[in-house]
Amino acid sequence: MAPRTLDIIGGPAVVGKRVKAPVDWISLVRRGLPVRAVQAMVEAGRITAAELDALVIPRKTLANRRKMGTLTPDQSDKLVRVARVIAAAEDTFGDKQKAGAWLRRPTAALAGERPISLLDTDEGSRQVETLLGRINHGIAA
Repeated sequence: MAPRTLDIIGGPAVVGKRVKAPVDWISLVRRGLPVRAVQAMVEAGRITAAELDALVIPRKTLANRRKMGTLTPDQSDKLVRVARVIAAAEDTFGDKQKAGAWLRRPTAALAGERPISLLDTDEGSRQVETLLGRINHGIAA
């Protein structure tokens, strides 16, 4: 997993540790990421509150999780998945704004769906990541 994924969710200061290898994500997710990771993504403009609500955690549930300080492992897994795809899009397009625009624009290669709307499932995320890989390697999407 790209080191940029960690940056997108707020870096080591937010998650409480450095991610030195992809396997490090497993313990972070299982433990539950801090709610601040959600806030970091929203404050950085990488995801809107409405997108967060649909893809990761409903707002009402988020309010309850704030009291606890951490997300559940399932919510953490969803957040990391979304962050990973956003990082891949930013790497592919070389720019946060261009990546954000692409993620929110319907794409013929994804049956007219907006890529970000597919990130609520593992399979949808894989399809978006595959398309980003094709774009990154200059293969017709």
